[in-house]
Amino acid sequence: MGEPNTKPISTRASKAIFATAGSPYFSAVLALMGAIVILSNIGASKGVIIGPFITDGGFFLFPLAYILGDVISEVYGLKAARWSILVTFALAFFAVFAFWIMIQLPSAEFYDGQEALERTLGPIWQIVLASGLGFLIGQLANSWVLVRMKQRFGERGLVGRLIGSSGVGEFLDTLIFCAVAAPVIGITDTPNFINYVAVGFVYKTAVEIIFVPVTSLVIRWFKKREPSYAAPAPSV
Repeated sequence: MGEPNTKPISTRASKAIFATAGSPYFSAVLALMGAIVILSNIGASKGVIIGPFITDGGFFLFPLAYILGDVISEVYGLKAARWSILVTFALAFFAVFAFWIMIQLPSAEFYDGQEALERTLGPIWQIVLASGLGFLIGQLANSWVLVRMKQRFGERGLVGRLIGSSGVGEFLDTLIFCAVAAPVIGITDTPNFINYVAVGFVYKTAVEIIFVPVTSLVIRWFKKREPSYAAPAPSV
């Protein structure tokens, strides 16, 4: 998979400054992002209807992975972001493999939950395929746009690059995920599929926009505490 970046980008080559990715802060964010993606994959196997809107059981978790992805991209740079995306991608598929083993193990005579276990975790591999492809492409696009904007404008315009990169990444992620996951949760007709894509994209993007102030504060917190991030106070 390669290694995360270990050197800050020189200000002579770019307006952007990034911290090294070897700190405990980076490791904590990476671990949290992996846990969120795995849990959202499990929840996504359940179709959910809230009023006129069609979504899945992981809808409230997945936007958080993008917020953490924004933190990594902004503070640690594109190489670290790619590393975190690939690690999270691998962890999601490892979880599916572990679920498959759990299902295949012979049940004890007193265990009566095998059918429920298979019903809940059985189709997870399809959800993870959908989530993994969407997450991989969407997060890479999100990180690329954010970092390129930062290299162009430096510390200025944080809010703009958080919103702009999220729109690109969430659209690609939602479209790919819904195309693969829709049949798994029972969406087979075009109107419901369009509803599924539209609701997913609008909801995820809206959540990220609403949380931009929080994301900005978290990013500033990381920048102040990372010794290798020698940047002036950000201006938005």
